[in-house]
Order: sequence, then C-alpha cells, then structure tokens
Amino acid sequence: MKTTEFYFDLPSELIAQAPLKDRTASKLMVINNKNGKIEHRQFSNIIDYLNKGDCLVLNDTRVIPARLFGEKKDTGGKIEFLLLNRFDENHWEVLVKPGKKVREEDIIVFGNGILTAQIETIIDDGKRIVKFEYDGIWEEILDKLGEMPLPPYIHEKLEDKERYQTVYSKHNGSAAAPTAGLHFNKELLKKIKQKGVDIAYVTLHVGLGTFRPVKVEDITNHTMHSECYSVTQENADIINNAKNSGGRIISVGTTSTRTLEACSDENGYIVACAGKTDIFIYPGYKFKCVDGIITNFHLPESTLIILVSAFCTKETILQAYKTAIKNEYRFFSFGDAMLIL
Repeated sequence: MKTTEFYFDLPSELIAQAPLKDRTASKLMVINNKNGKIEHRQFSNIIDYLNKGDCLVLNDTRVIPARLFGEKKDTGGKIEFLLLNRFDENHWEVLVKPGKKVREEDIIVFGNGILTAQIETIIDDGKRIVKFEYDGIWEEILDKLGEMPLPPYIHEKLEDKERYQTVYSKHNGSAAAPTAGLHFNKELLKKIKQKGVDIAYVTLHVGLGTFRPVKVEDITNHTMHSECYSVTQENADIINNAKNSGGRIISVGTTSTRTLEACSDENGYIVACAGKTDIFIYPGYKFKCVDGIITNFHLPESTLIILVSAFCTKETILQAYKTAIKNEYRFFSFGDAMLIL
C-alpha cells in the first residue's frame, strides 16, 4: 500500500491555530463503522454515544516544556534543543537545530549557565545524546527555561500553556499533547462517569514521530518511532472488567489506541506492563481490544491517518475528510474531533 494513497489537499485556513475557549465546543463528526454513515454534532454530545458499561480509555501523559534555546559555549552560536527521551537523571536524547553545527563534546549553555549540556553521542536525523549539568530541581529549571513544543504548523503564540494539556494530564514526559483528549473538560468527564461509563487511564509519552509524515513509498517499509508507555494493574482491571461485561472499549486518541493494542493478549485483554512500543497500525491490522476511537483530523500521509484508516477503511476516512473540509472542520492539534463506532 502506497503512502500517497493517504494524501489529501487541505486548505491552510482550516489548520486550527488556537484552541477554542470552551474545550467541548469543537465540532464532532460521528462515523458509523459498519455503514460509513456520517453525523455532525458538537463534542459535548459525545456522551450520547457512550453507553453504561462502556470503558473510555484516556492517555494521562503530560507535556513538558521540552523546547530549550541556548548557545554554544565556544562560539555563542544559537542552538535549539527539543527533549525527546530521558534515559536517567542527566542523560537525554534531544533533537538539535541546527544539527550540523553541533559536534561531540560541544557544550551548550542555557539561561546564562543555569543549565549546560555536553554532546556525548551523535545519532541520525539531527538527534544527539546529551548530558545535562545543573544545580537544583530539574522540573523547576525546565519550567523556568523551557517552552511548550507546539507543532510546526501552529504559528500563533499559546496564551495559556494548560490549553495544550488535557485536564487529566498527570505523568510528565511528552513532547506533544495527546490532542484528542483536549476536547474533554472535568464537567463532561463527570457526566460520563455518572452515566455509568468506566474511565481508565494509560500512559504513553508522545514523541517526535507524531510530527513526521511517512517518507517511504510503501507504508510497510516505514519504521515507527518508539515511545515509552505503562498500564497499571488497576487500569488493566477496569478495562478487562468492562470487556467481560460486554462493554465497548473506546480509546481517546491514537496514542491510547496504540498502547491498548500493544498491551493486549490474543483475546483482547489488557496485561499490566510498561516499556517501549513501536507498534505501527495500518490497513490489514486486526484490532484486538479497541471497539471505538475518538480522534482528531490528522496530517496527510501520517501514521495517524493510516491508523484510523485501519480501524475504519481508507475509503471511508478519505471521504470523511473530504466532508470535513466541505463543512469547514478545523484540523490538527487544536482542531475538531471524530468518533468512530
């Protein structure tokens, strides 16, 4: 299957540049996975499609201010870091810009010396392994010096940093938000619980790959980025109990979907575990656990649109995207939502 089969033309004015004031006011497209029928609603109406006994699965990762701006100690040249993966207290994998100017053993200085980094290993695609040196608490230093790593297609400044966090975010570690979850507020989640819908949490720290399109001609040759995840026994039990009772497992976002499918046994039951996953879901994949997906509208030729095409069909998804463009849905991170059931 060719990557170009997942391309569509998107008018630039439909790329959402800022979040709505009311999280639940986004448009909601509902797709019937059996017949492809489309409904147009508001996200607050999502509760109408959830039944008592269903289980809603949310990714409770929290975005860190992962973009750092510094300068080379020897030349004063401007350098940008994007934090990707933390290996231990001091060592990180980072994306460096401009990468060609940063060599092994170079020292990068941030915040007039509050934080320094030595380049230890050069990897591919502009990535480096670095060792940070600092006095104090890492999280406090990062809050002081770091900026929220908004996707490159967002050009407006974000006034409220919490608007790029879900209201249930808990575990620091992501370089990007699990954006399908941005549509929920605490009041809506409370109403969903009151209806008898179970809520479970998984954690997957979203990495750099979420920004990147597939660059190979044949999607089966794409190498998926690896991301850290964890599912506790408590949350595995919530999901498995719902499945045993005949409830549907509805994942919020592609990150929750990938986590659930990575942690499922052959019968679709979740095994409590933690580690790294590079699972790549594309058409032909047989879903084991997930019965429904809440997601945003994604980049052309991305692993995200390929995943939702695997859950539905490529033809249904591309038709839905065509309909979304006609109806002026807002796209990408701060855009509108889609429910596939």
